[in-house]
Amino acid sequence: MRLRDRCRAENSDMVWSSSTDINQGSVESPETDSSPTRHRLAGSAMAFTFAAFCYMLTLVLCAALIFFVIWQIIAFDELRTDFKNPIDQSNPTRARERILNIERICNLLRRLVVPEYSIHGLFCLMFMCAGEWVTLGLNIPLLFYHLWRFFHRPRDGSEVMYDPVSVMNADILNYCQKESWCKLGFYLISFFYYLYSMVYALVSF
Repeated sequence: MRLRDRCRAENSDMVWSSSTDINQGSVESPETDSSPTRHRLAGSAMAFTFAAFCYMLTLVLCAALIFFVIWQIIAFDELRTDFKNPIDQSNPTRARERILNIERICNLLRRLVVPEYSIHGLFCLMFMCAGEWVTLGLNIPLLFYHLWRFFHRPRDGSEVMYDPVSVMNADILNYCQKESWCKLGFYLISFFYYLYSMVYALVSF
């Protein structure tokens, strides 16, 4: 009888110690989950969210810039068809219509200058805040060019603001067309680069 009681006591001690270990493991598991590694992953997710948001917004705005430049190319092509001085046309009514058309196109072109420059400046600001230095470096040359174009225009604004008289000059019209085609190529390449960067930001964390 004494041997049996002793075995029962030893078994009860073993069960109590095992249950205590299990309880301690369940209590310590949340501490393991709340380790610095978990906090570090949470911080990375927050930084990733801001960078991904910047690239998503940039994709939408870059599509708008592509639309602006395509419209500019079409407008300059239409101006090239009206390159001949409309005053020399034999039909005065037709000449007046062509003059009004040139003025209308130039007015629309002037309205696109500030939005285009502002949107691209917003790109650079967002990439600087997100710490995307490579992407910011790719946009810096165009930003400096926009600043140079805007602040070094003539006093009457004919160079940037598309004055009808100056735009109908052959050299200026050719320069504006080449500028629009170069910008279109840059924005298209940038669009696919932003798309790749957004996907890379999504899968890198």
